[in-house]
Amino acid sequence: MEKRGKHTKYSKVIDNIRKEVGKIVIGQEEVIDSFLRGLVANGNCLVEGIPGIAKTLIVRALAVATGGKFSRIQFTVDLLPTDIVGITTYDEKKGFYTIKGPIFANYIIADEINRAPPKTQSALLEAMQEKQATIGKNTFPMLKPFFVMATKNPLEQAGVYELPEAQKDRFLFKILISYPNSEQEKKILNTNISLRKFEDYELKPVVTPKKIIELQEAAKQIHINKEIENYIVKIVEATRNPNKYGLKLGKYIEWGGSPRASIGLYIGAKADALIKGYDFVTPQNVKNVANEVLRHRILLNYEGQAEKIKPEDIVSEILNKMPVP
Repeated sequence: MEKRGKHTKYSKVIDNIRKEVGKIVIGQEEVIDSFLRGLVANGNCLVEGIPGIAKTLIVRALAVATGGKFSRIQFTVDLLPTDIVGITTYDEKKGFYTIKGPIFANYIIADEINRAPPKTQSALLEAMQEKQATIGKNTFPMLKPFFVMATKNPLEQAGVYELPEAQKDRFLFKILISYPNSEQEKKILNTNISLRKFEDYELKPVVTPKKIIELQEAAKQIHINKEIENYIVKIVEATRNPNKYGLKLGKYIEWGGSPRASIGLYIGAKADALIKGYDFVTPQNVKNVANEVLRHRILLNYEGQAEKIKPEDIVSEILNKMPVP
């Protein structure tokens, strides 16, 4: 389908951001697109991948390309909520005053979020869900746009606090980052950030934070018809009632997607349509975001875990069997 309609101009804005980020991030085009969808949908992303595959670099490059403020928080077992949101302190001359923490930025990378205890994680979740943070008795709004990428290291199990399912559900997308291919890795050898400083790449803002907010508002206006809405609801319903839809892998599902899964598909599909320049959502837009929205919302039973079934396998079966409107 060719790009058409008034939203084509926004796809060009996204292309400019993509090109600027591509100056420093080699490969990972699909991952960058996933981040851009999350940003346009005004959601937050949970990212899983081994160390050293440019998770932090992507978000930092996005911040520069969109003219935003970047902040990185390294989660550790002794990290306190005040280390994230800030504190109220006292000075003889000033009296009581507030020192804001690193959460007050446009782009936040919460590195290895599962290393911090639940109380500390909850400080981040208030900002994600309510778009505000409480310091002492005062509540402060977050900057706009506000985008959180929380990373989760899948390799280590010792000294970590597994994220409760209710917390995972707060993330619009879960993105998996894998190894680059051999050709991409050859390019990385000559352009890697270990040999050069971040500033050496001379990334420049190609849009403003105000433009990102405009994109987010435009995404809400993307048309979605009743047939597509019904398609979305049925996809999520299939994760809850797999027998109704004849899913062979349904026996491995312990719990299906919550209503946030339906909302995620709805918003994510609109964002995908916008960045591709469409004025309306197609079934393919829904399919494009299905794994990102559902992989952390389909909970496997013990049998499914033992058989090493992946949520993506279940999503694929649902999409293959579900009639397309």
